[in-house]
This record gives sequence, structure tokens and C-alpha cells, in this order.
Amino acid sequence: MSDKDAYRSLAQEEGVHLPLFCRDWWLDAVCGPGGWDAAVVEEGGRVAAAMPWHARRRLGLTLLVQPPLTQTLGPWVRETDAGPAGTLERQKRLMTELIDRLPPFAHFEQGWHHGVTNWLPFYWRGFTQTTRYTYVLPDLRDEGALWANLRENIRREIRKAEGRHGLTVRAADSPAELHDLNRKTFARQGRSVPYSPDVVESIDRACEARGCRRIWIAEDGEGRAHAGACVVWDEESAYYLIGGGDPELRTSGATSLCLWHAIRHAAAVTRRFDFEGSMLEPVERFFRAFGARQVSYHLVRKTPSRLWRLRRFMQRPAG
Repeated sequence: MSDKDAYRSLAQEEGVHLPLFCRDWWLDAVCGPGGWDAAVVEEGGRVAAAMPWHARRRLGLTLLVQPPLTQTLGPWVRETDAGPAGTLERQKRLMTELIDRLPPFAHFEQGWHHGVTNWLPFYWRGFTQTTRYTYVLPDLRDEGALWANLRENIRREIRKAEGRHGLTVRAADSPAELHDLNRKTFARQGRSVPYSPDVVESIDRACEARGCRRIWIAEDGEGRAHAGACVVWDEESAYYLIGGGDPELRTSGATSLCLWHAIRHAAAVTRRFDFEGSMLEPVERFFRAFGARQVSYHLVRKTPSRLWRLRRFMQRPAG
């Protein structure tokens, strides 16, 4: 059995213990069935550790990088009842074996799920780490507490959207409306959308088939879409995957209303809400205003290729 087949079997066996973005059907959706593989280590006929990876080719080089719209990948290690010292020793051995099972690469870059805290075995093999942050509402059970923890400006925006602008939020059947709002948001920032509509459509089909996505559109009485959000979820958490808004209508408070609606719905299907973070200061400030907690995670890299290191250096912003 190939490592990829073993990983698919693991995903069937331990599906609820794998984060959404590490499940085989998600990887099929964002990479294509042939666009990803996995490193797998077995013990006693069972998968003991695994790490999926997505390969791209650039300048004739192999890059193992994050797939589009996929917050985290990283290693998974089966838990045992070993004590602290034994657990760390086992993680070291298994993670080292996972590294050895990776294909030759010019550059490796993955964001890891915040539940994976030990990256030392990768450090010992020449990888580097950067701390990144996401923002999480860890407990969705008490709507009153969630509302109270919103900053006053967010509560004010929600009231304005519903009151002065008469906005309502509805579920959309497809991502078509969200595509347009998402594109307008990137255009306002002078950027192109970093993923294709085909990938979004593929994710939408895969998640809809499993009942784990909802697209919300905030619109006014004239049927104009002000803002939208796509949220996906697993048994542990909902994730704010894609959002967007009409720049000409951005003062209506629609984005805050849309997210508040998404959070309330997430409470009925899972435990937490993950805003998926951002290192952009205005975005971070907005997410934090929802009362979310800052949660760190590892971005792990290694670049053996001198050519790719030079390319990355040349692309760094000046100053």
C-alpha cells in the first residue's frame, strides 16, 4: 500500500481526529486527486504518524507548499498513553521518519494546526519556524456572552446594518454571489484574487456533499448584496474561509452583521469559530474586536535550493 493509500485509510479511520484541512477529500478538492500526497509511518500495522503535502513546480523546482484556501497542514501523530518524556521521544522519532519520507524539494512551507506544538524534530533537521496567529472564539455555547464580548463598535455596526440600512442575511445556494464580492474586495486593495473560482467551486461541492459549509449574503431591501462570507466546519471548529464586500456599500456594517450571523449558526454545528487569522494589522484589529482570542501556530520552512533562496530574496519588499 502506498503512503497516499495509507493516508486515505487513516482519514476514514480517524477522520474526526484530523483537522478539516488535512482530510483527504479536502485535499482532493483544493489540489485535485493527483495534486497531493502524504508521508506515512506505521507501527504494528497501523499508521502512527502522517503528514500530507502539496507539490507545485516552479522554474523546474519542486515546492512543497500550502494548497489554496487551506489554513493548516502539518504532521499528525497518533496519541498514546506514554508519559511526557516518552511522548516527546516518540514524536522525535516519528517526525524524523516523516521528514525522511518527503520527496526531494527545493522549498518546503507549511502552516501547522495550532494543536501541533512540538516542531523541534524539524529544527534539528534544518527547518526554520515563524510564529503566526489566528483568532478563535473557543466556546460558542453562550450567545449572550459572545454578544457581550463584542467590542462596542462591532455591536454598533450590527445594529446599524439591521436598523438604519435594513439589511438581512440569507444563505446562498452557490458561491457565485460571493465570487463577485470577494473580487471587489481584492480589487479595492489593488490585489488580484490569489485563488481561482474553480478551486472555490470544488471546495463548495465537496463541503456541500458533506453538509459542512454555509454561504451567507447580507443584502438590503433592493436586493443589493453588501457583503458575504463562506464558513466551513468540522466537529471541532468552524472556519471563516472567504469573505467580501461591495466597496461602494462598505459603511453599512454588513460585514460585521454577516460574521455575527455566521458565528451564531456555527454554534449549532460545532464548538469553536476560527477567523483564520491575518498578519495584516487592520484585519487583525477587526477579528480581535469580535472578542476572539489570539492563538499562535507554527509556519515551518526549509529552502535547500540556492536558486529559490535567491528568488525569494529578490522578491522581498525594499526598505
